[in-house]
Amino acid sequence: MFGSQYSKFLAYFTTLISVGTLGFYFIGGDEWSLIDSFYMTIFTITTVGFGEVHPLNDLGRLWTSFIIVFGVSGFLYMLSEIGAELVEFRAYKENQKKRKIRKMKNHYIICGYGRMGAVIARELHEKNYPFVVVEIDQDKIDKISALGYQSILGDATIEKTLEEAGIHKAAGIVVCLNNDPDNLFVTLTARSLNHDAFLVSRCSQINNTPKLIQAGANKVVNPYTAGGHRMAEMLIYPELEDTVSLSLHQNFVDLAVNEISLKDLQNLHGIKIKDSNFRENYNLVIVGLINEDDTYEINPNPDTTLNEHHTLILMGQKEKLDLYKESFRKQ
Repeated sequence: MFGSQYSKFLAYFTTLISVGTLGFYFIGGDEWSLIDSFYMTIFTITTVGFGEVHPLNDLGRLWTSFIIVFGVSGFLYMLSEIGAELVEFRAYKENQKKRKIRKMKNHYIICGYGRMGAVIARELHEKNYPFVVVEIDQDKIDKISALGYQSILGDATIEKTLEEAGIHKAAGIVVCLNNDPDNLFVTLTARSLNHDAFLVSRCSQINNTPKLIQAGANKVVNPYTAGGHRMAEMLIYPELEDTVSLSLHQNFVDLAVNEISLKDLQNLHGIKIKDSNFRENYNLVIVGLINEDDTYEINPNPDTTLNEHHTLILMGQKEKLDLYKESFRKQ
């Protein structure tokens, strides 16, 4: 469409310049050449105000006014049409994006693109899972689009916005807005629209967790509690590289996975895994081994000899892992 508009404006200004040049040429008389007339027409249309090439009579001044009116009007009309075309093009792209999202199914919806939402989006993108980000901030939407993610510009607390994100066909929903009241409202709305999707909600205040569960969240995550717990463990036990806790509420068992550096645990240097007695003494299982070159082995060979460059990946009940970590202090 813009190509036809471009041709129309080109024809308009070509005609205006041609008519203007001929007008100045005939009105000016012998003093005016075609070059003078063309030059006078150009800076008259563009209103740069360089002054008259040659003195103009009254008819010449009227002709100049005529050229200015049609030139300025043409430019303003062209700018308005270009603006309308750009708005129409953006609307077309937005509708095209919405049509693509409407075709999605078994996808994930991320409500909010803050620090937590950005991490979740990156994880899903790296694992090639389909997802849509719902965000109310246009600047963030631009960043999301630049990354190639599907997104909806809108307020996640509004039911229509969630419907545009394809909530009825979604496999999972994560709600990570900036405050608990909004997270609670979106959780309640999302659950009412999709009874089967797995729903995870962010929670800033731990006492709001039961409310989010009651509103329909399958899981509630408090990033401050989880982060604080990990930092405290690493502070107390410097040998601890990383830790993950898993709560199995059905059986009231807290499982944990810890990465333990052997750098300062000299009692394990030169010991084979089968002789380390983790299972016998602490009921812990070595599920992985990270080598010096950052390669790793899942379910490592029991005959592998441990050394100071190894990092163990241990899994077991949290209280058993805590008991083992307390033994660090006695070495």
